[in-house]
Amino acid sequence: MKHWLWLSAAVLVLDQLSKWLVLAALEPYQVIELVPNLNLTLMFNTGAAFSLLSDAGGWQRWLFAGFAVAVTVALLIWLLRLKPGEGWLAVGLSLILGGAVGNLIDRVLLGHVVDFIQVYLPFLPLAMFNPWPSFNVADSAISVGVVLLLIESFRAQRHTDGAAAKG
Repeated sequence: MKHWLWLSAAVLVLDQLSKWLVLAALEPYQVIELVPNLNLTLMFNTGAAFSLLSDAGGWQRWLFAGFAVAVTVALLIWLLRLKPGEGWLAVGLSLILGGAVGNLIDRVLLGHVVDFIQVYLPFLPLAMFNPWPSFNVADSAISVGVVLLLIESFRAQRHTDGAAAKG
């Protein structure tokens, strides 16, 4: 399934290009409304998802970078061991792989991840969720990839349960 690595490369290129363009065009925290409830807002995340450990003093940069390298290697091995017919699983893994490498590059070169997509969710009454934490193309690819992995795991479980019931 190594032919799916093109998708990882495409995510990586889109992620890094979009970050480069935003860094060149926006000042930190400058807001540009694209459509209602969707802004471009340049922000820097020194932590993990939802800014976890963002104020930890700097050591988290290398912890998260090391974790990203380990995850990247594991995902690459998993992807290369897939069998024909596991295409959706390969797509999910490739999306996660490209996103993980995109954010890893930021973390190693810049010391933080560049985030710039900001969404307001008007149906959420809790102020703590509005705006939704800023994210980027890599984060989006990782999220879609995880959803695909979950769907595939449920499909595989249902198929296994169905086969066991017939047997």
